[in-house]
Amino acid sequence: MSIEFKINDIPVSAEAGEMIVEVAARYGIEIPTLCHDPRIKSYGACGMCVIEAKGGGKLLRSCSTEVNERTAGMEYYTDTPRTIQARKLALELLMSDHTGDCRPPCMEACPAETDCQGYVGLIANGLNAQALDVIMDKIPLPASIGRVCPHPCEKKCRRGQLDEPISIASLKRFAADVNLSRADNAVTTLKPAAARTGKTVAVIGGGPAGLTAASALARKGHSVTVYEAMPEAGGMLRYGIPEYRLPKDVLRKEIAILESLGITIKTGVRIGRDVSFDQLRADNDAVVVAIGAWVSSKMRVPGEDLKGVLGGIDFLREVATGGRPDIGEKVAICGGGNTAMDACRTAVRLGAKEVYTIYRRTRAEMPAEQIEITEAEEEGVVFKFLCNPAELIAGADGRVKTVKAQVMELGAPDASGRRSPVPVEGKFEYIDVDTVIMAIGQGVDPAGLDGLELTRKNTVVADEDTFETNLTGVFACGDVTNKGPGIAVAAIAEAQKAAKAVDEYLAAGCVDKANAARKPFLSRRKLSDAQVKTLYAHRLAEPSDRVHMAEDNAETRRSNFREYAKGFTPDEARAEAARCLECGCMDYFECKLARYAGQYDIHPERVEGFRHDRNMRVESEYFVRDTDKCILCGLCARACEQLAGKTVLGLVGRGFDTIVQPEFGLPLADTECLSCGLCVSVCPTGALTEKTALDKQVPVREEYTETTCRMCPAGCTVRVAACGDKVTRVLPAKGKDAQLLCTLGRFELPRLLTAAKGQAAQYTEALAEAAAAERVAVVVSPVLSDAELGHVAELTGKLKNLVFAAAEDIATVPAAMEESRRTAISHNFSGAPELKAQLLADNSYGISSGRLAALGIARINDAQKALLKNGGVDLVLAFGVRELPETADGVKVVRVKAAF
Repeated sequence: MSIEFKINDIPVSAEAGEMIVEVAARYGIEIPTLCHDPRIKSYGACGMCVIEAKGGGKLLRSCSTEVNERTAGMEYYTDTPRTIQARKLALELLMSDHTGDCRPPCMEACPAETDCQGYVGLIANGLNAQALDVIMDKIPLPASIGRVCPHPCEKKCRRGQLDEPISIASLKRFAADVNLSRADNAVTTLKPAAARTGKTVAVIGGGPAGLTAASALARKGHSVTVYEAMPEAGGMLRYGIPEYRLPKDVLRKEIAILESLGITIKTGVRIGRDVSFDQLRADNDAVVVAIGAWVSSKMRVPGEDLKGVLGGIDFLREVATGGRPDIGEKVAICGGGNTAMDACRTAVRLGAKEVYTIYRRTRAEMPAEQIEITEAEEEGVVFKFLCNPAELIAGADGRVKTVKAQVMELGAPDASGRRSPVPVEGKFEYIDVDTVIMAIGQGVDPAGLDGLELTRKNTVVADEDTFETNLTGVFACGDVTNKGPGIAVAAIAEAQKAAKAVDEYLAAGCVDKANAARKPFLSRRKLSDAQVKTLYAHRLAEPSDRVHMAEDNAETRRSNFREYAKGFTPDEARAEAARCLECGCMDYFECKLARYAGQYDIHPERVEGFRHDRNMRVESEYFVRDTDKCILCGLCARACEQLAGKTVLGLVGRGFDTIVQPEFGLPLADTECLSCGLCVSVCPTGALTEKTALDKQVPVREEYTETTCRMCPAGCTVRVAACGDKVTRVLPAKGKDAQLLCTLGRFELPRLLTAAKGQAAQYTEALAEAAAAERVAVVVSPVLSDAELGHVAELTGKLKNLVFAAAEDIATVPAAMEESRRTAISHNFSGAPELKAQLLADNSYGISSGRLAALGIARINDAQKALLKNGGVDLVLAFGVRELPETADGVKVVRVKAAF
């Protein structure tokens, strides 16, 4: 008899004995839970699933509240102030003793919050297109930014605490360059929205911030027009970065990709001259101001208005537009940032014989990248440290002739942490010059932006979270706002957030400031060098030298503006990416604890106390166990006992010091563990994670396909997880009827599978290799489908150089995995005793033994094995093969995986 009641005012019907959490799920109502699985008896450990009955009273745990006759007519609510507060407290208590890194330090250091670990790991696995998608989700100009970014991510890279940081920026460039080198020029998921909103947005400024905001809004379905004052879009990337660092053809190609989203870019349009600000506001539903900072800062010293004294960005802009300013033979650049480095190295390339960089602090305090300083010195630039221009003195012709520089010494640290330079009384240095270039900073010219509130520095006042200005519907981001100029990736980061706010404004008419200001909670560790060496001791034995890009030598660089850094080759990129320590949690995209922590805006510091840091990370053949991430939900132990019939794991100890571990603290290999992966699949956190089939472990977003396992005749239902054409994992199906998987299906099958597209590429390679070889052997696995075996038979029939074709040397399920197989079959087919008995009796490996026999392909024999071992063949084509017999050193093996 059905019992009717309401959840969140939605009428529902359930049978007596059902748990309310499961009834809610059936009606599409999510009740958070960390300890519940519909196949396992209720436990009520986490406290997350509480609901409130109408009229108040005690909160109920929906995972252990059964529907009964008293439930009829009741009204329950899942998200009330009381339930939300209870969940927040539960999460704060759990997180107060949760040790780990949800996301890696490199990602947290990136202003744009780019998933550095993700794209670096994808490159290590040869998944360059997927790596680019990860990058372009945050940075729409990756080839450009990869060349010029000062990479704050690398400064926080933990690999640097072992030896040298990962070349994260160069790997970003590599993924983008691979894309730009393709004929179609844009293999990326950066696509326009399918549905248009009918809203229009004007973006003022076509630099990194403006282009980022435009692309993000176009992807949301809005019509976007960018108004750019200069002849070409690109902003300071186009006019402030020299060609030798960022070839403009690269930038143009990247902008063309963004234009393919439907963005209109109008160049040579200056606001206030060609179109009024008020007109743009009237003609559009929203306006984004992203004009950048194009005014060179003055030094405010006598003589700075003399002929021959140039602003740093003015000088770089003139060169970028094809000009060749007459700078003479002796040039002094004032400043210590990257703009100063660009200016002094440009002066060298323009033919200056003596180039000086004058900086008031020491080399150690210079904000420019060290590599820029080093390479400038290699090109002949002379650095004058602890000097500060006090006066620029004219020659007889009225042009600047001498820099009078005050000699400085370092005093106490200032607000930035750098020691403040103090003049040495009466001590000066005189430097003869033909030109002085001031590269000490940039400012904003707000002309034409009438009505916008400005700071005393002429930057636009914009809310730090919503990027709203004082004018309704007008937003501002990038160098033009608040504090003023910064690095390009920071402007891009602001633009992404601003675009999100604009999208919300266009949809709702306002922006939720509280929501915009909310930062997702991330568990993180601060580790000393010694702690890093202990935690990653297993990585110290690996090759660790950082891979450096090939570059032209200094003498070659001095004479031209060609890009001198050559970029990584594919092999170099994979080698460098493989050095990553994978600091971020492998389970991040599935971790329910992380998702709920972000959703409920928690603050664990409110209940902070003693925190365990056991450092008990244990690896088995197929998965990794990290006790510091365990929340004691008990799912692993309960699933092992109730579903697999084993008691491998248990809760040991009492109270706060309780941990989950194998019986008697034994290694898993010494227990009755079946390696079925059931514990991993039910774990709600990163305490248990499987080793994926990728060459390098990395947390990635996956796509799932439900299919049938082919490792034995049972044909259990599985979910194949893939990233691109590479299979990462095989998982049980979802829901209360999900079948158990055995070791073969859970952990061995993913190593043999690929996407159909990947298999097609592997077939093409196999055909090319076979055509070039003199003697070919074919080894086939019974895990292949009938259709795949047909393709293999057709291929072998065409090979005139075929020595033999044989089946893989596995007739039955390996003995070590047989108990796991039998356990899964006994559970999955308990309701069909005859079929269960039949499947238990048939321990054949694969599903196609009969088809192989029909094709006349017999199991590989000793004579054929000898041919492989002794070099009797040149090439082996292995189709879906798990274990290949020993082959001689000179024998090439080409593997073609099975398609799911």
